[in-house]
Amino acid sequence: MELAIHNWMRSETIETTIRRVAALGYTKLEIAGNPEQYDTKSIRKLMQDHGLSCWGSVTLMLGDRNLLARDEAQRAKSVQYVKDVIKMVKELDGHMVSVVPGTVGKIVPDGRPDEEWGWAVGAMKEIYDYSEAAGILIGIEPINRFETYFINRADQALALAQAVGPNCGVCLDTFHMNIEEADMFAAIRRAKGKLIGFHVADNNRMAPGMGNLNWPKIVDTLREINYNEVLSVEFCAPLDRTPANPYPDSIDKNPENLSAEQEQFLVDHGSASVTEEFYTMLTTESFNTLSKLI
Repeated sequence: MELAIHNWMRSETIETTIRRVAALGYTKLEIAGNPEQYDTKSIRKLMQDHGLSCWGSVTLMLGDRNLLARDEAQRAKSVQYVKDVIKMVKELDGHMVSVVPGTVGKIVPDGRPDEEWGWAVGAMKEIYDYSEAAGILIGIEPINRFETYFINRADQALALAQAVGPNCGVCLDTFHMNIEEADMFAAIRRAKGKLIGFHVADNNRMAPGMGNLNWPKIVDTLREINYNEVLSVEFCAPLDRTPANPYPDSIDKNPENLSAEQEQFLVDHGSASVTEEFYTMLTTESFNTLSKLI
């Protein structure tokens, strides 16, 4: 297995992130789903110069992005966004895209369950056809009930993937599984043969090793189902705004390169842009915990 890391957890240029994580020992990058922000040719070269390669990306389903919207034009716009993310990954010689079908933070459905299922399947099939032609794998990612009412568990993601196409898979995330699954390890086993990506954060969404998840058992279970690909670090550290904060000065008061979209995502997840020192500690802790297991 190899270790990847996302680049949206701290507000800094992607060049800064690439230099940092390469120096720490990561070999893959899972780039944020903001294709309009990146010059793929220069980023690909920069990654190569630092011994990194692109593993994939994850869709940022914010604002009006929603593959199960009632409005047909909204669905079409959302489909195009996911296609743009796939195109970016293709240009970066990446492997996969993790797709969250519904808007993150949306709690009111647009229609009946059967209607929304039909809209989601239709949108995903169009995306799937595009991804197949591009040679990029897509995986449905379940996220917890406090971020979406749609696709919270592995079984739901597997059902949607089955309805979409034979090569459509799932991407699981330890933080979300810890909330939603009755048995995280059984959920991983049920995804055998369909797991195309795996996101890692501890139960408190801190770096792996800073909570109570059983990382040796998680990695052993992945090996049991013959998943020998990439673990993508995706912590989103909840920041303590009280005098009990064990990490003082962890909030970056003058963030660099922070888009409104990224800021909203971080705020919605109980976080904010973090300082370089705090982020370096989190990325280092993640690497130290996982590298000895893979």
